Amino acid sequence: MNLDITGHHIDLTDALRDYVTEKLKRVERHFDHLIDAHVILTVEKLEQKAEAVLRASGAELHASAVHTDMYAAIDQLADRLDRQTKKHKEQSRDHHAREAQKGALADSLAK
Repeated sequence: MNLDITGHHIDLTDALRDYVTEKLKRVERHFDHLIDAHVILTVEKLEQKAEAVLRASGAELHASAVHTDMYAAIDQLADRLDRQTKKHKEQSRDHHAREAQKGALADSLAK
């Protein structure tokens, strides 16, 4: 997975980059077909915002999180992306299972 991290009104330290990378590895473990990710970290007055766009085979997933602490915002973002990737994976599996059931039903009716 190609990971791009940018910051608006914030200095991206190595610690922040490593933290984002580590958190997104969890998402990548659950879904192997991720193409790339773009993470934007923003500071607006008292709010710390983390946004991400993940491109996967067959989907583009968007998530954002706002918190007073940047690390907490990144944690929330990772949780949201994790839920979305699990849901996308289950939907793609269910779709193929339904197609297989339709084919089996059609075969049994043809006999």
